[in-house]
Amino acid sequence: MALDGVVIASVVKEMNTRILGGRISKIAQPEADELLLTIKSGKTAQRLFVSASAGLPLIYFTEKNKPNPLTAPNFCMLLRKHIGNGKIISITQPGLERIVDIEIEHLNEMGDLCRKHLIIELMGKHSNIIFCNDCSMILDSIKHVPASMSSVREVLPGRPYFIPDTMEKQDPKQMTAQSFAAHFAGNQNIAKTIYMHYTGISPLVAEEIVARSGIDSSKQASACSDIEKLHLGNVFFQFMQDVKEGLFTPNIIYREEEPIEFCSVLLESYADHIIETFSSISEVLETYYSTRNLITRIRQKSAELRRVVQTHLERSNKKYDLQLKQLKNTKKREKYRVYGELLNTYGYEAKENAKQLEVINYYTNEPLTIPLDPDLSAQENAKKYFERYNKLKRTHEALSHLLVETEEEIEHLESIRTAIDMAVSVDDLTEIRQEMVQYGYMKKHASAQKGNKKVKVLSKPYHYVSSDGFDIYVGKNNYQNDELTFHFAEGKDIWMHAKKIPGSHVIIRTNGREVPDRTYEEAGKLAAYYSKGRESEKVEIDYIDKKQVKKPAGGKPGFVIYHTNYSLIASPDIRTIKLITD
Repeated sequence: MALDGVVIASVVKEMNTRILGGRISKIAQPEADELLLTIKSGKTAQRLFVSASAGLPLIYFTEKNKPNPLTAPNFCMLLRKHIGNGKIISITQPGLERIVDIEIEHLNEMGDLCRKHLIIELMGKHSNIIFCNDCSMILDSIKHVPASMSSVREVLPGRPYFIPDTMEKQDPKQMTAQSFAAHFAGNQNIAKTIYMHYTGISPLVAEEIVARSGIDSSKQASACSDIEKLHLGNVFFQFMQDVKEGLFTPNIIYREEEPIEFCSVLLESYADHIIETFSSISEVLETYYSTRNLITRIRQKSAELRRVVQTHLERSNKKYDLQLKQLKNTKKREKYRVYGELLNTYGYEAKENAKQLEVINYYTNEPLTIPLDPDLSAQENAKKYFERYNKLKRTHEALSHLLVETEEEIEHLESIRTAIDMAVSVDDLTEIRQEMVQYGYMKKHASAQKGNKKVKVLSKPYHYVSSDGFDIYVGKNNYQNDELTFHFAEGKDIWMHAKKIPGSHVIIRTNGREVPDRTYEEAGKLAAYYSKGRESEKVEIDYIDKKQVKKPAGGKPGFVIYHTNYSLIASPDIRTIKLITD
């Protein structure tokens, strides 16, 4: 979701807590539409990041720094001149607008005390950072908006600053349950009616308010009864009271490992999702967008790998189906062998130019009719049947071998596809690409080094800790699985893998201790989750001492053999297992 008025209210509360009364020690403009302010408050320095990007406007506290241009832009120089070392005396949000007004007190060139306003508008493509004096006159802005760009408001030095009221929306902070009910009408559904009529309310928040009321959000506003309108107004009023009192619980909502929404309040409409709460809305914004950007970048970089794997899988599956069909046709080879043997035994009974011969099959003691070529003798017909038999026998043997190779190739490609699904970094994708190049699925880049050197494992496996304190490691791809099983794990460690489906190798580090059942269960959940069966409710997991796991000669990376093992059934739910991010 984008920033709405509720999230901005949470940001303003955090800013008042952290930097109110502080002094601006550094002002930087790393990008054309970004500011990075360093504010000294007490004994600590807070770094505030502000972006007026049309695609992604943001404001949050961060520990990260960004490189600055060698020559500071004019807007940055103006801010340094006027409010460098200025004291922040107020931070406000007009109504529930997506606007933050930072009032700053400073001394001018004459030593007189002055006040300026740094106004941050976070309104999508209309986002801007505007610098005004205490008479609401614009001194400058990070983006200039002349009349040719906007007929509603010019944002230029010397122009008056005001908040345009183009939508004629009402301030939800001034609303009561009764006024809400009196003005709640229209042919749109309830949620849309709310966010179209009140400032700062996003579709997400509108849906949440309707969900808390228990009314169907698809119902038209005009179809609501007076009681329903009053009830909805009471829920809305209570929601806004919590916002005005600063009762926020910043959180991110996940679908599996992917963040799908964030908010400043807990959303009852997402109660069945994974919800991670934070102490700071800045942590939420930084975590959400950095994670989303990483996922987007990984998806973009993995698109080619997925396409190549899918193409080879389709070819291999077609080849496998054709080989199966051809193998099925070789089953008639035994019939031809029997025909030949019976003709050698009873061929003297065949009449000249006969098209068939009735005999007793001495294998079954049943009558059998053997088709004959009337232009050939019985012995020549027998020879012809033996030739057919031998040809089909050779075909059967060759196809049996080819089917095994094709099955292994499909299994290998499926394991690569599963590894792509689990990739969380560029290094993970690099290893997968190296494997695909090594096995001929992709061409080596011209810039790649020549030779068939051993692939170096760049990324690290997942590291979890069980409830009983045992370290559990999970490989992310085939190379990493090999490294984990045959170079990292020790003989007494426990090895796990989803049964007969592609997935990660999972190692329980025992250090000579006996592993409790709960740790087996948690490791089994990890093996189930990091496998092709992660969408299933239950997955069968094989486990065994690592020393019993062997690498077949010439086996592809990640492929192992073992002969005796135990099994357990696990659900792919790993929410309660602690992940170590070192």
